[in-house]
Amino acid sequence: MSPNDTPSGKAGEPAAWPPGDAPVAVILITLDEAHNMDAVLTNLRGWAREVFVVDSHSADETVALARRHGARVVRRRFRGFGDQWNFAVRELPVTAPWTMKLDPDERLTDRLKASIVAEIGAGGAAGFSFDRRLHFMGRPLPVRQRVVRVWRTGRCRFTDVAVNEYPIVDGPVRRIAGLLEHHDSPDLDHWVAKQNRYTTAEATARASGVPAGAARLFGPLHERRRWLKRHFTKLPFRYVLLFLHHYLLQGAWRAGSAGWRWSWMRCFVYRLQEYKLRETQRDGPARPSRFPRPGPPPPGGAHRP
Repeated sequence: MSPNDTPSGKAGEPAAWPPGDAPVAVILITLDEAHNMDAVLTNLRGWAREVFVVDSHSADETVALARRHGARVVRRRFRGFGDQWNFAVRELPVTAPWTMKLDPDERLTDRLKASIVAEIGAGGAAGFSFDRRLHFMGRPLPVRQRVVRVWRTGRCRFTDVAVNEYPIVDGPVRRIAGLLEHHDSPDLDHWVAKQNRYTTAEATARASGVPAGAARLFGPLHERRRWLKRHFTKLPFRYVLLFLHHYLLQGAWRAGSAGWRWSWMRCFVYRLQEYKLRETQRDGPARPSRFPRPGPPPPGGAHRP
């Protein structure tokens, strides 16, 4: 660890996390996530064997709340999501045989908890994928993303990218039942501020020419998404097509007005990213990036609502 990578565990801190029933260590990376900490840690209590928090020097009560619940905290300067996650899987003293990546605004359903434990007992897999359901403006959307979040400890690394990192599991990944609920920003102001930081990071990374990983139209899901993102600006009528994709093909229409608004706001995010990319290619970054401040951009997933 560098001088900025400071673990907790000093005298006088709360007792360690009470081990739960699942043989799983859960890792969260955080920045100003105080509004989520009580809910996410309460959701894990009684289930996770261990909980670790890698915090990027939050200015709010994130660290105090995590320690109050008994999570082990490491404070480390943020250099990019891929870097932060590779530090976590490589350096944290995880003793559980399985590890799970969780964002502070995500909650495991009871069915997902049971599925993970059952599939671990069944054996034969090195990791698990499952569906994450999106929420927007307080409403669940009928939009689901398949995510890889659980793996055998020591059998995973992440793509070394600034944003939209992806886990690479050494061995077979099995899809299992149950939902991960993604309770995104508490209000629209927070959501817009977070998307502003994400689009800046995306545009800066793309303008720099640093590879973000393989991008193939006929590759795995994360490679197809990356290919489409790279070629999106070449498509005619792209924002109309994008809206129709979200609203009709992904079924956001079933969520009523919240689905309509979310579909248009996703178009806004892509348009903002495109304009920032053109600006960055022309002028270069206007100032050193402070991403992910402010707000709590969650660390995982290529498609964030």
